[in-house]
Amino acid sequence: MTTNVLEWLIKEIEQRIDSADLNPQAVSSWEVIYLWDWIAKITGLRDVAYNELVEFESGAMWVAFNLEENYVWVVVLSDFNTIKEWMIAKKTGKILEIPVWEWFLGRIVDPLANPLDGLGPIKWSAFSPIERVATWVMSRKTVHEPLQTWIKAIDSLIPIWRGQRELIIWDRQTWKTQIAIDTILNQKGNGVKCIYVAIWQKDSKVVAIAEELRKAWAMENTIIVAAWASSPASLQWLAPYSGAALWEYFMFKWEHVLIIYDDLSKHANAYREMSLLLRRPPGREAYPWDVFYLHSRLLERAAKLNDALGAGSMTALPIIETQAWDVSAYVPTNVISITDGQIFLETGLFNSWVKPAINVWLSVSRVWWAAQTKAMKKVAWTLKLSLAQYRELEAFSQFASDLDEDTKAQLERWKRMVEILKQDIYSPVPFEKQVAIIYAGTNGFLDKIKVSDIKKYEKDLYIKLESEKTVLESVKSTWDLWDETKTKLEEVIKEVTQLYS
Repeated sequence: MTTNVLEWLIKEIEQRIDSADLNPQAVSSWEVIYLWDWIAKITGLRDVAYNELVEFESGAMWVAFNLEENYVWVVVLSDFNTIKEWMIAKKTGKILEIPVWEWFLGRIVDPLANPLDGLGPIKWSAFSPIERVATWVMSRKTVHEPLQTWIKAIDSLIPIWRGQRELIIWDRQTWKTQIAIDTILNQKGNGVKCIYVAIWQKDSKVVAIAEELRKAWAMENTIIVAAWASSPASLQWLAPYSGAALWEYFMFKWEHVLIIYDDLSKHANAYREMSLLLRRPPGREAYPWDVFYLHSRLLERAAKLNDALGAGSMTALPIIETQAWDVSAYVPTNVISITDGQIFLETGLFNSWVKPAINVWLSVSRVWWAAQTKAMKKVAWTLKLSLAQYRELEAFSQFASDLDEDTKAQLERWKRMVEILKQDIYSPVPFEKQVAIIYAGTNGFLDKIKVSDIKKYEKDLYIKLESEKTVLESVKSTWDLWDETKTKLEEVIKEVTQLYS
């Protein structure tokens, strides 16, 4: 009896498979029975796919999100006001994708790749899917190329490599965005394409960023994907994936790309809003259960491809904004566990005019030495540990009435190192100049210079090195600090130091 039942079941399943309509272009339609805040509930459909695009009679586009037994919940992406209940919609057989092409460089677009800068339509000749499986491990290559930010505190303390995911995190008003924008500015002429994804940002802020990039002639190498603060949650959710689709287009063309997600905490909030409207059960802090997957599948797409695939790379700098220094919150801990390192900023340092206000205790790069050049290794190999010790010693010295001479000398030297690592916005310092000034500080050449004169000394040193040329050209071309170059560098440093004696 059991054998007969199994044979009947197998035969029934085979008949249903044979009779199934597997044509993705087949037209299927259904009706909208519920509509609210860019969310629609439809009935009459059983063959729609997840993330499939569907079109309303009015021309509005939406994407299937929740697939239930009798209903499908969809997220509307455009023209929500044109949709009415009981309106007929049809499936397209296409997954969510956006147009991509080189002509997007220099433009500001929305998450659907529509221009927002008033400069006319954008030419394109290819599409890229919004969702793509991350590059396979065997298709990747080990780290060997640094992504130089030309920010002294980052290149010397927390180096970034091409293909890395380095998180920038802390409370608001600590220059998180500014670090990212300075990094974009400094990729000009380095063969790195840049994408800035603005999530839940004011339009005035995004326009100001675009103007600064244009002034520095960096906008022609950059794409800005903007989901304004006034945009619906669906476009907020879509923005970083659209940026990733544009970025992968260049990576698979053997190019290097840097992408900034500003910021993923706002992205998680938008996804939470969508999920609650879709009646998904809330979890910790009201976020849905898959909020970790939301960011992991995005950031895992960052990669350094092997030579067989063209050796292109995608470097991601996600930004997370904490609330009252709470790095143990749900979203910050999720993104910290996904990324390859973190740049922690500190409000106290920022308020005391130490900018960028990097906390050297908490900040980490998990590929630290592999991402640094030989020259920087030679001059900054003890820098991170020494600065961390200085912070502790400085706090202790405030309560100590009597310090020995060695401790005082150490404090004075590292006061000057802190001053060296300070850097104004839009003031890049090339790698070879960073090596020169850090070498001067760590080897005690600045011990007799007043702290207030360090910035002026730094400028004078750069001027002298530019006129001498040999040292800078040697470090820049070899990425190393040879003994002959080191001797010449010390001679130049001593000449400048004598001016301040």
